[in-house]
Amino acid sequence: MIRRMLTARNPLRLLPALLLFAALPAVAASPNQPIRIGIIGLDTSHVVAFTKEFNDPKAGGELAGFRIVAGFPGGSTDIESSRSRVQDYANQLKALGVEIVPSIPELLTKVDAVLLESVDGRPHLEQARPVIAARKPLFIDKPLAASLADGIAIAELAKRNNVPFFSSSSLRFGAKVQAIRHDPKLGDIVGADAWSPCTLEEHHPDLYWYGVHGVETLYTIMGTGCECVRRISTPDTEIVVGLWHNNRVGTFRGTRTGKHDYGVVAFGTKGTAAQIGFEGYKPLAEQIARFFKTGKTPIAPEETLEILAFMQAADDSKRANGAPIKLADVMARARAEASQKLDK
Repeated sequence: MIRRMLTARNPLRLLPALLLFAALPAVAASPNQPIRIGIIGLDTSHVVAFTKEFNDPKAGGELAGFRIVAGFPGGSTDIESSRSRVQDYANQLKALGVEIVPSIPELLTKVDAVLLESVDGRPHLEQARPVIAARKPLFIDKPLAASLADGIAIAELAKRNNVPFFSSSSLRFGAKVQAIRHDPKLGDIVGADAWSPCTLEEHHPDLYWYGVHGVETLYTIMGTGCECVRRISTPDTEIVVGLWHNNRVGTFRGTRTGKHDYGVVAFGTKGTAAQIGFEGYKPLAEQIARFFKTGKTPIAPEETLEILAFMQAADDSKRANGAPIKLADVMARARAEASQKLDK
């Protein structure tokens, strides 16, 4: 089609059509050809959970018309939970009919959209680059990256290339959490307390590895606008207090002992509400499906980047013995670093 258009006698007349064609990153299913999804990084249980959702022959609603067809194993040799699991998850996907391919470029020739699932956030920027260059809609599992600078660079690359992407914890889209977020009976939200397990991994800022689940839940209720954070850290517990504009306060509690659970309490001008527990992966899978079909992101990149900044500021506060750290300062330093990465 494009070749015929370029050989027309007056190609300038067809420029708007060319631009429209180039700006269609969403993909559409047909009865005989489902939307083909590829997975980068097979070292997390999420890849099995998502494959079972998308490849279920009885899937209906948002999940109808998709199939995960290819996966690139990836894996990180210096993270035990990645190194020890990648082959097992790859084998499970093969049993579910997914082709295992040796490279990201080969995967991109076989798919319409991509799930970047590498459990290690450090390679996300470099793994996202070829996907964005190929103009494939992209979901990046938590954390978006292993540094705020890398996250900013991913967002900027996607913006420059007009490629839709989003990143999220599955906790955000649970039906009960969403019900709290949109409950008019609460009135205006004045604060929230969220919690989740918070195991640590030496190659990531402390909260990025698992505490991101609780921080994502906190932001689901509070929205953006956190100005500064303070952190208290013990061997068993993390407490991060964020001050939002209009003097709203949100807290995150990360646990490493006792019962590991997820939850949030929202405080409104008219009432309070709570949700405890994990509601599964299907709500997130449905959001991803809608995103792949429409190209419309359910979370603004600015909110995801503020979540990274919140967690980075918490690390800075720990090093400063609990002193308040402004998110604006954290963002400014990271943007300068990101610009260097983009120039490479």
